[in-house]
Amino acid sequence: MELAGLGFLEQLAHPQFWVAVVQIIIVDILLAGDNAVVIALACRNLPPELQKKGIFWGVAGAILLRVVLTAFAATLLSLPWLKLVGGVALLWIGIKLLLPAKDDGHQIEGSANLWGAVRTVVVADFVMSVDNVIGVAGAAKGNLLLLVFGLVVSIPLVVVGSKMILRLIERWPFVILAGGALLGWIAGELVWTDPVMVAVVSGHPTWFTYLAAAAGAVFVVVVSRVLAARAARPRGGTPP
Repeated sequence: MELAGLGFLEQLAHPQFWVAVVQIIIVDILLAGDNAVVIALACRNLPPELQKKGIFWGVAGAILLRVVLTAFAATLLSLPWLKLVGGVALLWIGIKLLLPAKDDGHQIEGSANLWGAVRTVVVADFVMSVDNVIGVAGAAKGNLLLLVFGLVVSIPLVVVGSKMILRLIERWPFVILAGGALLGWIAGELVWTDPVMVAVVSGHPTWFTYLAAAAGAVFVVVVSRVLAARAARPRGGTPP
């Protein structure tokens, strides 16, 4: 069922709406883990009495920017080929999430000026938001209500609960694996429901969509494991 055709209260009462909200929250938490670090670095040089204001306005600006960017991306995904391209991009994002992390550092300069710090947070969030925007737009399936609701709920969770989330991931690494599989699932759905694909495979049973989504999840997990195993191999043979 298409949620977009339902009224506000009807959408809120539909289980599919809440499944998608949970997906958006998980995607946002997994892909926006650096946000709390960026905010802390940007505001570190502010006087103590201005740090809370810097964090508040920085987060508010980042939320507004994220909603606008993701709404734009979700609208674009209704055009032919763009779901397919977005799905392929999301497959790679899911694979990248599951690969061993590289410490690239955060080149974020702190500012002693409140609005300078806020500007730094918003600009850094814009630069870092490409993968997040694609993932959340895919989960929202073009539904603006779902999109705004999911983002408004999830971004404060990321900022406030970032330390708790990191501990959870460290304690149970399968959380990341499940997150990567979720991105693959959303990617499979995106590819299969692109208008171009729908025209080619029109009349297919509904369960084909779930099969495509499952194939995307399996693809992300398998390819990421293969690439991680290759990266772990020592380069060059060891002498006999």
